[in-house]
Amino acid sequence: MKIKHLLTWLALLAPLSILAQGLKANSPDVPVDYIAAIVNSEPITDSEVRARMARVMQQIKQQGSPTPPQAELRKQVLERLISEKAQLQEAKDNGIKIEEGAITQAEENVARQNRMTLPELRERLRQEGLSESQLRGDLRDQLMMTRLREREVEPRVKITDWDIDNFLKEQQRQTAVGPLELNLGQVLVVVPESASAEEVARLEAKAKQLGAQVQAGTDLELVAKQANTANDKVVGGVMGLRSSDRYPELFVNSVRQLSVGGVAGPVRSGAGFHILKVIEKHDPNALPETVTQSHARHILLRTSAKLSESDAISQLNDFRRRLNANQAQFADLAKEFSQDGSAPSGGDLGWANPGQFVPEFEEAMNTLAPNEISRPVVTRFGVHLIQLLERREVPLSEHDRREMARYALKEKKAAELYATYLQDLRDRAYVELRDAP
Repeated sequence: MKIKHLLTWLALLAPLSILAQGLKANSPDVPVDYIAAIVNSEPITDSEVRARMARVMQQIKQQGSPTPPQAELRKQVLERLISEKAQLQEAKDNGIKIEEGAITQAEENVARQNRMTLPELRERLRQEGLSESQLRGDLRDQLMMTRLREREVEPRVKITDWDIDNFLKEQQRQTAVGPLELNLGQVLVVVPESASAEEVARLEAKAKQLGAQVQAGTDLELVAKQANTANDKVVGGVMGLRSSDRYPELFVNSVRQLSVGGVAGPVRSGAGFHILKVIEKHDPNALPETVTQSHARHILLRTSAKLSESDAISQLNDFRRRLNANQAQFADLAKEFSQDGSAPSGGDLGWANPGQFVPEFEEAMNTLAPNEISRPVVTRFGVHLIQLLERREVPLSEHDRREMARYALKEKKAAELYATYLQDLRDRAYVELRDAP
């Protein structure tokens, strides 16, 4: 249960208004439907293409992005539908099936994304004139494609220690030279163009004194105001958060190695001597200094010919009812019933960093308060009942850094392999494009 991947569930990520656009059937004022493409003997209709285009257009508008030409958008959408059709056919050929419990869980995710309960979501769909079966069918398809990727692509992802070493070296290099987001404060002691060597030396000494005051915590503007005289021009203040490429290179190089609160200078420029203080600093290439860990335990029931998914969900719901009524202990139930290696320890999974569990498990765990017990959660491993015990913020250790690098590399390599896999599916499929009648 230690692999994470990027979900492609468009329906789960979209607001309900966008989802509705994608699920609407033909309306009275749209053209007569026809077959737009054949993929291995299965049709894609024009109404499917138009429905998906409507969803994409709504997303583009909400993002404020430029609207592409309709012909180009239709071509891209149709190609995406062809790819999805080929994936679904491959999934069926591989015996992949999605039980109703997993679809209901996905429905609950849609409801949570839209800040609704499941009954509220279903009522909203009815008000929009949409069918619940359409939503569930869409979610079933997305789950099928996710399971196909899990089965055919992710097992092929191999990450070596050499890969991790190179990743961390490249990250260090990017941190050393890459862009930052900075908010700098400064005190500038202006040096006139006509200043003599003695005058420059005096102003530099003054800048050093002012730098010591800033280092001690005195407000930048106050330091500049008190130092500004009829003879010496001193200005100061905060310059605001911006990308490092919008600061002078001299400033960026002077503060790159400093933490927030650090002070650099005096730094000489054509304008004079600068005292620079780091107010905010964000490095997109740097790993965080701390990590939020979760300590959870679970009961896992693996589905089989003897235990269907719906039966497993029913059994775990009964466990949850008994636990919430204080009629049983979680650890005891886990030891007796869980089909996971953690069963002897009462289902205890230990402390885990973000990204260690599959997305469905982690998403459910992250919504829990300490000691709260989840509803049954369906993953490719079976059905889980999860209890969050506690969370903590800890410094990022070297082992944690390497594990986070491993997860990031798995994501990247899985995405690359998946793209290649989809292209191979597309190349092997028989595709016939048809024009409008």
